[in-house]
Formats: sequence, structure tokens, C-alpha cells
Amino acid sequence: MTLQAQHDRLKQQLKLKRDQFTDTHNTRLHRAISWLKCAAAQTEDRDLQLISLWIAFNACYAVDQGGSESLAERFAFQGFIEKLVKHDKDKQIYACLWQTYSGPVKALIKNPYVYAGFWQAKREDVTSDAWREGFDQLSVSALNHLSRQNVPELLTIVLDRLFVLRNQLIHGGATYGSQVNREQVFDGAQLLATLVPIMIEILLEAGADDWGDIYYPVLN
Repeated sequence: MTLQAQHDRLKQQLKLKRDQFTDTHNTRLHRAISWLKCAAAQTEDRDLQLISLWIAFNACYAVDQGGSESLAERFAFQGFIEKLVKHDKDKQIYACLWQTYSGPVKALIKNPYVYAGFWQAKREDVTSDAWREGFDQLSVSALNHLSRQNVPELLTIVLDRLFVLRNQLIHGGATYGSQVNREQVFDGAQLLATLVPIMIEILLEAGADDWGDIYYPVLN
């Protein structure tokens, strides 16, 4: 199913169910689905599609937990993943990571350029290999999570890698349309194009649960 078809289907589901949800949850879903529409219009532009899909994902999980925004986002990120997987009764997320996109998942896991520790080490000393031990350990853990169906742990590692890629694009750390990072951008966009509609669908199905207060509410 195309992203546009996914958008249309999810928008219709929200329209049918919005009376069952709080205003906060309706806003969360409306924002996420709107950015899914934006991503659907970027089929020829993987950079912009990946950014749009990440914003849609961000709209799903960003909640107000107090404290600094960056710290709150990290807590929200972890909590959202655990809660999402708990509500994924049909194991759609695992099917995406293991069956549909196991190749791109493994490629991201094995790619040091989307590992935060690699860039931290290189900023301190460009010749440093201090990042490698942590990278190798995390890569082995991720592959073990994949084979053992430890979905929250695996999804956290995958999204952490995509977060580094997202940062490279958003913060001007990559050339637009660059051939240097094409593989990870293409893989990341593919993964998010499948994962984000699944996430939104779970939020629609489990809308009666408390998904938290959105970080930027609508103000009159």
C-alpha cells in the first residue's frame, strides 16, 4: 500500500473514531497523519521524505513530562516504544523489522555513520577508534534482539540510529541529495514509511489508553 493510501485510510479511521478520543489524542493523531501526507508527496525526494516521516513519528510520541525539552523527549521516546509494542497485538512492528526489512535493519545496525558514539569519538580525536568497542557490542545486542524477538530493545536501537541520521539532515550535517549517505537515507525512509503508519494505527486502536499530554498543545 502506498503512503498516500495509508494516509487516506488512517485519516478516515480518525474521522470515524475521533468522538471516542480526548482532544489531546485527536490533535496528536491529526498532526501525525498530516505529516504522513507530506511524506507521501515526497516519493522522489528521500531526504525530505525521511524528515517528514520523522516529524510524523515525533508527533506520535512527544509528550510533556516536565523538565528540559531534550530530557523529556528521551523519556517519552523510551516510554512510547514500550507502550506501543505492548499494544501491538498482531506483532506488526516485529514483522516489519524481521520479515519485511531485515536487510535495511541489519545495514543500519552495522553502519557506524549512524552510530552516535562514532561521531562523539571523532569530534574528540579524528583518528580515535574508541567508539568501536561500544559499537560492536551494541551491534551484537541488536542482532540478538532481532533473533529473539525482543522488539522494544531492537526498535529502540533502530530508532536511535535513525535519530542520528535525522540529526545529520536537520542540523545541516549532510548535503542535500548527497550520494555519500544515500544508502542509509533510502533504508531509513523505507523503514519509517512502514513503521509510522503502524504506529498511528496502534494509536487509533488503543486510543482509550493514556498516551500523555502533547508537548505543544493547541492554545486558544
